[in-house]
Amino acid sequence: MKLLRFLKSGEVFYGILDGEFIQPVADLFDLTATGRKVRPGKVKLLAPCEPSKIICVGLNYKDHAAEMSMPLPEEPIIFLKPPSSVLEPGGVIVYPKMSRRVEHEAELGIVMGRQARAVSPEDAKKYILGYTCFNDVTARDLQKKDGQWTRAKSFDTFAPFGPWIETEIDPADVTVEAYLNGRRKQSSSTANMKFSAYALVSFISKVMTLEPGDVIATGTPPGIGPMKAGDRIEVRVSGIGSLENTIGAEV
Repeated sequence: MKLLRFLKSGEVFYGILDGEFIQPVADLFDLTATGRKVRPGKVKLLAPCEPSKIICVGLNYKDHAAEMSMPLPEEPIIFLKPPSSVLEPGGVIVYPKMSRRVEHEAELGIVMGRQARAVSPEDAKKYILGYTCFNDVTARDLQKKDGQWTRAKSFDTFAPFGPWIETEIDPADVTVEAYLNGRRKQSSSTANMKFSAYALVSFISKVMTLEPGDVIATGTPPGIGPMKAGDRIEVRVSGIGSLENTIGAEV
């Protein structure tokens, strides 16, 4: 099932993508039908949920660690992006003036469906609503300059995700790819992650309470690279779909 959030006639709605139509529903956690079906082309897709926080994971792919000549961490490396960094599908990633190198990081995103605190890996699936495409946009030069990641990861528009939440995939072995102007730059499988989706939910829930709608970005495959104003970046995750955004310069 594909759950989404959209704008129509100035109002925000939730819906289920049902073939060629969207069936409006009460919200992501109450799928009661609330109106007539609409065509996707008649609405503007928004980020499919409004997270209270976005938790990202660094250096989680074995092939990415090898690319970076870095050892895999013993525990997940986690950091936060603020809700103000969220960007809708099709939106413009704004290249900030204070950076000279902004890069794409294609990722599988986990969307929480229930409040989770100190859950086990075995129980983690019960707390997950579904999965989405995520781009952990990063000002790489500022990341290196600062020695920590907050500024580099937190600019407005640096957390595009969507276009919807897919509830039915198995996160253990899906392909995660990035295409820059139609050319494939990143490609790997979540089977190459050191820490699985369920392990990440468990670990993070022992650090902070996860709320419904919170998003976990699970790490990026090898092939990260720079983008420039005018570029088009696409994140593809098998079983979910495609998230496309363009790059625009800060004015």
